[in-house]
Amino acid sequence: MYAYIGPKALAVMANEWGVEHAAEPGSEVDPAYLQFRIADQQTIDKESEEIPAGISRQPLRGEKFRRGLGSLFVNDVEFSECRDVDPNTYGDAVTPTRASANFVRALMGAVYLHGGRRAAKTFFEEHFKSRQLPIADLFGFTEPTRDLSKLCKREGFEAPVAKVISETGRLSRHPVFIVGIFSGKDKLGEGAGSSLTEARVRAAVAALKSWYLYSPLNARVPSSMEEEGAEPWKRAHIDPGEIIV
Repeated sequence: MYAYIGPKALAVMANEWGVEHAAEPGSEVDPAYLQFRIADQQTIDKESEEIPAGISRQPLRGEKFRRGLGSLFVNDVEFSECRDVDPNTYGDAVTPTRASANFVRALMGAVYLHGGRRAAKTFFEEHFKSRQLPIADLFGFTEPTRDLSKLCKREGFEAPVAKVISETGRLSRHPVFIVGIFSGKDKLGEGAGSSLTEARVRAAVAALKSWYLYSPLNARVPSSMEEEGAEPWKRAHIDPGEIIV
């Protein structure tokens, strides 16, 4: 969710719209500029720190800090839940990122207030949901064959077996092998490579991504209930268990 409506994502969106901020707020500043008192450099540096996923950090002043596995893997990553931060931590001064994010939120509220729910939903779909996040690129498997074996064991599937589906040019300088990963009679994934090992690894990665990156069919959101004659809302099925890395 943070990848679409997080502070950094909203700040990038405001920048794409051409929103600029004034150096200092005042009555002589062009009204088209975003006016706010910029926070000190130390606060800006703290907010712009990039924390690798799964690595915790020390809390900011006035911030509630959760310790343990939940803090490591749920609350301290950019694309997860928001941490509990006191809104008055920074006082009246804000960072450019936070100010730009608040501008986009205020604009969304203005569209809803003056245009209604339908206009706000259309605005959200055109400017927020239209942005694509390459989630598949965020997955990095160091040992995909081992991870796939653990996944099959956890879910009670038959042990995965790699089989050569087709090949060409085995004795040439540029051979191509297509390998499939099967669990019983079900094909979990398929991959191509210049060697059997490369094709097997790519097939295992494809199988893992197809398991974790599936999209539910006919997914609906709670706002779909606002339509006339809408069927009762049912939440989308979310796969149980943790990602094996």
